[in-house]
Amino acid sequence: MFARCTQTLVLAAMLASTMVGFVRGELDDKTRLGNHTIDRTLQLRTHSIYAPYIDQDLQNRWWDFGADAYVNTNKHIRLTRNVPSQMGWLWSRLAMTANNWVIEVEFKISGDSSHLFGDGLAMWLTKDRAVPGPVFGSKDEFTGLGIFLDTYANARHGYSFPRVVAMLGDGYTKYDFGNDGDEQAIGACSANFRRTNVATKLKVSYVKDHFLDVKIQYKAWDDWTDCFHVEGVKLPTNPFIGFSALTGDVSDAHDIISVTTYSAILSQPDQAPNKYQKTSIFGTRLDSSSPGTWLGFFFKVFLFFGVIGGGYYGWLEYQKRQRYGGFGSGGLGTPMSSAGPGTGSSFGMGGVMRSAPYNQETFGHRSAPYGQDSFNGPSAGYSQDSFPRSAGYGQDSFKNRKF
Repeated sequence: MFARCTQTLVLAAMLASTMVGFVRGELDDKTRLGNHTIDRTLQLRTHSIYAPYIDQDLQNRWWDFGADAYVNTNKHIRLTRNVPSQMGWLWSRLAMTANNWVIEVEFKISGDSSHLFGDGLAMWLTKDRAVPGPVFGSKDEFTGLGIFLDTYANARHGYSFPRVVAMLGDGYTKYDFGNDGDEQAIGACSANFRRTNVATKLKVSYVKDHFLDVKIQYKAWDDWTDCFHVEGVKLPTNPFIGFSALTGDVSDAHDIISVTTYSAILSQPDQAPNKYQKTSIFGTRLDSSSPGTWLGFFFKVFLFFGVIGGGYYGWLEYQKRQRYGGFGSGGLGTPMSSAGPGTGSSFGMGGVMRSAPYNQETFGHRSAPYGQDSFNGPSAGYSQDSFPRSAGYGQDSFKNRKF
């Protein structure tokens, strides 16, 4: 019994530590960007795409692709092959209505050459959609945001390529090809995202009229590098999401592997940011400023698992008693299987004759108390031969004795 109780307590402690780790992991899941905290996110299915990309009609309900782009249902949407003078695009059919959002894009840029390649891939959040043009395969003089994954330098710069460059278009300004948009960039960073050994991803977060934040993964899995953070960015209302790629005299294969878009829900601005201020699954307010609440939380955890352990131990005891005869079986609380050939699991030659209380038919002329006359006469199987040598119920057991 002691070993079983020890095992139950150890199991309860392990489950409690796991639960606490789960709650702490949930607390740390918030994203802090600038002066704002993204409390949680909701995925937007209408603006997300992943394998197999198309349905049985070889279409996608929420996305269009065209020009030289094609779909490999097991791998990617290839915007351009590693061939010169290619152009392809992928655009959402619906405009995005979320004011605050996070877009995570997994992409791949690869090719055979190690020194001559281009031109690059672009991500768009603009008022117009699916209009081919010279800016990485899309139109110039766009209205909205363009984020360019530029792999080919048209001029000498003090920074290296490949490079991530963001430009905010007003519908009138042309992209400066000669300087790779250097003077028009609102944010940029250099990152060697071409021909990597890990999945390359771009994460773009936006809070309406406040900031734009861009991170990139290219060094290791789940190792996000800050690219740039720009305050006071205002994007068009309800933009379309698009991707395009272009090759010129030099080329690369440009692939979109997945796009996942989330609507971001922010923490209340009037509350001081506190990652421990959260309601747990037990209804306890987790606040580091009040240690008593933590004590109540752990008390509820151990109480919960104590109830589980007690129920489990009771179930084991019930199974054990059922296996070895149950509660009170064998007559007066003791098993009588060894009482002799005339006994069963209860009183009687052939087992239990009746389930009724001890009446006259069961014990002769009297039902109680068990006197000398209680076993006189032909009762229902209780003769002198019924208990020849049993544990106290034999011929000598009731001779000249009264209870």
